Amino acid sequence: MRELTELREAIDGIDQQIVELFEQRMQVTDEIAEYKFANGKKVFDREREAQKLTALRALAHDDFNRKGVTELFTQIMSMSRKKQYDLLTQRNVKGRLPFIEVPELEKTGVRVVFQGEEGAYSHAAMNAFFGDDVNSLHVKHFREAMELIADGSADYGVLPIENSTAGIVEDNFDLLVDFENYIVAEQVIPVEHVLMGAPGSSLETVRTVTSHPQALAQCEGFLSRHPGWKTEAGANTALAARRIAEEGDVSLAAIGSEFAARRFGLTVLARHINDEERNATRFMIVTNQRIFERGADRISICFQLPHAAGTLYSILSHFTFNDVDMTHIQSRPVAGRSWEYRFFIDFVGNLGDASVKNALRGIREEAINMKILGNYKVRTDRG
Repeated sequence: MRELTELREAIDGIDQQIVELFEQRMQVTDEIAEYKFANGKKVFDREREAQKLTALRALAHDDFNRKGVTELFTQIMSMSRKKQYDLLTQRNVKGRLPFIEVPELEKTGVRVVFQGEEGAYSHAAMNAFFGDDVNSLHVKHFREAMELIADGSADYGVLPIENSTAGIVEDNFDLLVDFENYIVAEQVIPVEHVLMGAPGSSLETVRTVTSHPQALAQCEGFLSRHPGWKTEAGANTALAARRIAEEGDVSLAAIGSEFAARRFGLTVLARHINDEERNATRFMIVTNQRIFERGADRISICFQLPHAAGTLYSILSHFTFNDVDMTHIQSRPVAGRSWEYRFFIDFVGNLGDASVKNALRGIREEAINMKILGNYKVRTDRG
């Protein structure tokens, strides 16, 4: 048996040969890219790669090596494609994306739709982003809002996409696929519940607290310190605040946002009453135009994948290879197709960045139905 040092020297020699052969292969890849560039061919040829892997597996002498050869050459071919994408991006081959950069978003005098009631957190998000000089309307359902944006009845829409404790708003992920509407900004609103009452009320006059069941649950600690109070579930926090304003009953209080308290002229009886201090909701600002604001630094995309082993790993490798920071990934079942999923991904970047163009080129070629959902800035405000 050879000594370990001798074996390691043998490995070093083999590895050196592998590197030399890899670089030779990449040189040929450059020539392949030039040929495809000249002849208008796509980089990714799924059938050719499958045939190649079958032939390479046949060269191995046992099951372990056959699996190893498959994994090794899957990665080598993936690197080859990435090199070709990079060369095509440098040549700006079909590199233009159907999105137009604008200096800033128009906010004055625009018509904005939000889902929910006046005084809701979505209303607060609209106010935080657009200010007071807008024509606003509100609808009951998310789909209604997307329809108004799509047909031009509203310039923008404000819809929740995720809460840090309750999770994603699943319907809105699906609606981004169903409609040709695009995210142009993201507004983050901290969920900071207050206890509000009619003018003249106080903590001593309160007998019943009403709000949405989730808001009541989020303030369980505060409510437990007042065992004499009854709780009453309502449709949402904004309607609870409106009820207080309309009834003027000093024994009735509501849990909701301070924005709602201001909106309905109510008295804030206690602040910071929710148990989770870092609760926040992400709202997307959506329009029917394919635009992005100068300096936008967050991109959202979605795509489907073939039902085969390793496809998601291969797609995600485009982010790693191009040094693009992925911030969020979410899967949703594809309607009408059992066991097939659509992936939604957020990542840092701008559509004008070469690294982003290169990553998107690779994903577009290798995934199914890739859609750019928007390029935008993230803003945080208390509303």
